[in-house]
Amino acid sequence: MLDIKFIKENVELVRAGALKKHITFDLDALLKTDEERIKILGEVEALRKRQNDANALMIKETGGARENLLNEMKEVKAQLQKSEEKLADIMKRWQTLMLTVPNIPDMSVPEGKDDGDNQEVRVWGEKTKFDFTPKSHIELMLAHDMLDLERGTKVSGFRGYFLKNDAVFLSLAIWNYALRFFASKGLAPMIVPSLVLRHNLVGTGYLPQGEDDMYKTQGGEFMAGTGEVATMGYYAGEVLDKSQLPIKTLSFSPCFRREAGAHGKDVKGLIRVHEFYKWEQVVLCEANHEESVKMHEWINANTEEFIQTLKIPYHTVANCGGDLGLGQVKKYDIELWVPAEGKYREISSASYFHDFQTRRLNIRYKDNKNKMRYAHSLNSTAIPTPRILVSIIENYQNSDGSIKIPDVLVPYMGKNVIL
Repeated sequence: MLDIKFIKENVELVRAGALKKHITFDLDALLKTDEERIKILGEVEALRKRQNDANALMIKETGGARENLLNEMKEVKAQLQKSEEKLADIMKRWQTLMLTVPNIPDMSVPEGKDDGDNQEVRVWGEKTKFDFTPKSHIELMLAHDMLDLERGTKVSGFRGYFLKNDAVFLSLAIWNYALRFFASKGLAPMIVPSLVLRHNLVGTGYLPQGEDDMYKTQGGEFMAGTGEVATMGYYAGEVLDKSQLPIKTLSFSPCFRREAGAHGKDVKGLIRVHEFYKWEQVVLCEANHEESVKMHEWINANTEEFIQTLKIPYHTVANCGGDLGLGQVKKYDIELWVPAEGKYREISSASYFHDFQTRRLNIRYKDNKNKMRYAHSLNSTAIPTPRILVSIIENYQNSDGSIKIPDVLVPYMGKNVIL
């Protein structure tokens, strides 16, 4: 959420930011509603002052003067009640409109309307080449009894899956290696809830616009699509000690996404599933643009280095304006090489938000001048499963159908090849 004062002082910048993100919202309606809000708020405050002044006089007045004052107070009370009801209605409309205002993208964000316009900024490793026709992860995993998609669909429906045997050991090896790797970077590990209350999703910017992509319980709770939501909610409403910053967290959780609107896209295999697991980097830092940029580069570099230790070819892209979410100032995607498809596939996203999320969640700290400030927030995928299995299995396949285990995972896997 942007500060209304900033919005009013930078109307054209806010319009330009929304245009660059290809997000439509009614800024004029917000500005008009804000004028109404300020006007009625002034009326309410004036009536409350009259009421307080009258209460003070009541102690001194007697007889007819007291009776007149009582009648005046009744009128003021009735007017105040109407004005407060009007203010409550305006505030509801104002808050709804405020939640639709997109954050301003950084100047370095490329122009474009969708992921096809993202710009490559780094390439690592040579695309894997074989002297045989490579098989897909589905073929390989079925051959080794590592995957059951038919029973997955029978049990969970569309995009359901079972991981079996060596796929389980490989997943656990990745989780354990990722835990050690990212913790060594100074990120504090935490297992966080997937079941979250609505205000946590509003606070992180996933609601109200993204509700179609979420699973919801009969009690009104939601199943989050990332550990970022619960991790940010952990600090909601708190005033942090500046000496704690930056707070660097490595959060693990099951994740759930309905993938609404993705029917017919990536239907087969483990690229796009409804239920998965993820290690997530989440950072809270001082309210400073340079610090946010530095931390953004750092969290993305952590994941790049992790992928490099697995020796999987990848490239990193800077997301264009149209491929940014409501709250993101800038985002990188890391995409891994998938041999069977002959293309790169996203494995990680790293974003920074300035105070967009922390203003919604009321996460603050006192700066060196004892002034209350909203912290800045960032997040990045450390690694997700089962999606990472796709690139590991396809890039490490042999001509006889066996699958080599990346060297760094062997100590966690207990063997160096799946036969």
